[in-house]
Amino acid sequence: MENKRAAVLVAGSWGTALATVLADNGCDVAIWTRRAEQADEINRHHTNSKYLPDVRLHERIRAVTDMDEALNGAGIVVFAATSASIREVARKASGGIPRDAYVVHAVKGFERDSLKRISTVISEEIRRPEETIAVLSGPSHAEEVVRRCPTTVVAASQSKEAAEAVQDYFMNAHFRVYTNPDVIGVEVAGAIKNIIALGAGLSDGLGYGDNAKAALITRGLAEIGRLGQAMGAQLLTFAGLAGVGDLVVTCTSRHSRNWRAGSLLAKGMSLDEVLAAMNMAVEGIGTTRAAYELSRRYGVPMPITEQLHAVLFDGKPPKAAVEALMGRVRTHESEEVAKAWLEA
Repeated sequence: MENKRAAVLVAGSWGTALATVLADNGCDVAIWTRRAEQADEINRHHTNSKYLPDVRLHERIRAVTDMDEALNGAGIVVFAATSASIREVARKASGGIPRDAYVVHAVKGFERDSLKRISTVISEEIRRPEETIAVLSGPSHAEEVVRRCPTTVVAASQSKEAAEAVQDYFMNAHFRVYTNPDVIGVEVAGAIKNIIALGAGLSDGLGYGDNAKAALITRGLAEIGRLGQAMGAQLLTFAGLAGVGDLVVTCTSRHSRNWRAGSLLAKGMSLDEVLAAMNMAVEGIGTTRAAYELSRRYGVPMPITEQLHAVLFDGKPPKAAVEALMGRVRTHESEEVAKAWLEA
């Protein structure tokens, strides 16, 4: 790591947590926010109370509202916006990213209308080859990362140099980073696990217990793998940190917004009421719509996603959705094994 200046866009919980890791590693971090009052709080009090209450931030983290100021001289640029706003943020940043800066995103979702992966969106806006962009993903709640709890993630890029540079910038005694060339797999896993976490919260909210949640997680992983393979991912990726690791933590942790949103839906709240109560982005909601469309584009069966789509957007009662899943026509656990039997 030669250039120890970093830019993080934006100052939400995950962006702030990643800024903390970079600052711990000796970087001077400029974190960009649209809100002057948030920048003032971070700079004066070293806190970001809306997103990470009761946490004191590293003094190497400096908040700015001017995008060019945030990007000036940066050796690494980290996009940590929501999937709904990532194109706008990337467009705003496009003219100011230093030519030799590494670009990495930590966004878990798809663009809603185009159904594009986030690295594709960023590539289009900053006019850089997609293969040079890295993605950081894995089981990593911001609330634990910022408190320096042991965490392990994956830096994925088609460029070995970019993946290893991200590894160098972020890796330390409490934040371990592996590299992986399968960008598609890492992005698909990071997006779809939020849908399964909504389902886990819904199941828990209905009081269905651990048996049901274990089944949901396991069959959810099968859905992730089917869509990922259809989009060009490597199946082995889903057995790793970005796949099963992130899926398990998001479906079981008290920090999971998606789990909480599903739990609230199960208690009878409407989608609008849930979003108002959360007061923060719940990526799984938009991703459910996108994945539903992707499953049809690629001809991939995704029954959990289909039922959650019906709950979220068609008014289907949560209990009826679970009954529909349990009442599906009998099938084999492994589609690949079943295919081998039929061909034998």
